[in-house]
Amino acid sequence: MVKFVTDAKDIIAFQGELGANSHMACIEARPELSVLPCHSFEEMLAAVQEKRAAFAMVPVENSVAGRVADIHHLLPGSGLYIVDEHFQRINAMLLGLKGAKPEELEEIHSHVHALGQSRKLLQELSAKPVQHPDTAGAARDVSERKNPKIAAIGPRLAAEIYGLEILRESVEDASHNTTRMLIMGREPMIPDVNSVKCITTIIFKVRSVPAALYKALGGFATNGINLTKLESYMIGGSFAAAQFYVDADGHPDEPAMKLALEELQFFCPEGAVQVLGTYPSHPFRENNISTAIASS
Repeated sequence: MVKFVTDAKDIIAFQGELGANSHMACIEARPELSVLPCHSFEEMLAAVQEKRAAFAMVPVENSVAGRVADIHHLLPGSGLYIVDEHFQRINAMLLGLKGAKPEELEEIHSHVHALGQSRKLLQELSAKPVQHPDTAGAARDVSERKNPKIAAIGPRLAAEIYGLEILRESVEDASHNTTRMLIMGREPMIPDVNSVKCITTIIFKVRSVPAALYKALGGFATNGINLTKLESYMIGGSFAAAQFYVDADGHPDEPAMKLALEELQFFCPEGAVQVLGTYPSHPFRENNISTAIASS
């Protein structure tokens, strides 16, 4: 299941240990590639920058926990481009030693988000939650400690890798728990215009004048461009300056998108608009919209 090669073009890097949710995302989205686990987001991006890997699997937001901390601050200066997106269903398992009994557990280890997303289980078992940097690392730690009263919350893949037993399946509180991932590479891989439905991701800063953001985004509205995401971030710890992140439906070579980007650039300082990538819209988006409409 885990293979390693020396040719960087056949490698995708991810943050976390083998068996993490990002590892599962790599297998689902790029099964033909080998994986390179990295201790931090910085190390993961550096692996691509330094040509030790061709791509990076970058988690950016979760349907329960919200944005992934720090990652948006790293993307603009990374020099990398978004070439694809992937939506990873987070299906958490209670993992323990073979023969361990859930009602006898004293500690449950996992990433802070996984613990927060499994509150019902923690309340039911009255076990002490213990935070780890990632879910797979927690599973490895449980395997090494060989204590039947300690368990982990993690993916099924981690159980397979570290020889643990699945004590309970699907222990997450929310059935919609999904993480959006961006696949990033050193060069843009822009689909031909009109070949597929696309998302264009843009980062920009506006001029410090009244209504600048309203005017900058006005071009998207007047040209019928749908914005699926808009977030702001402080720049350098300043409360007076902000950077904006936008996901827009469309391709830069489409006339409407061209006009919208021209208007955006007009209201931004020179060089303050950065297109991080144009890439195919994942089918999850359409399926999610259809489900939401059907249930409303």
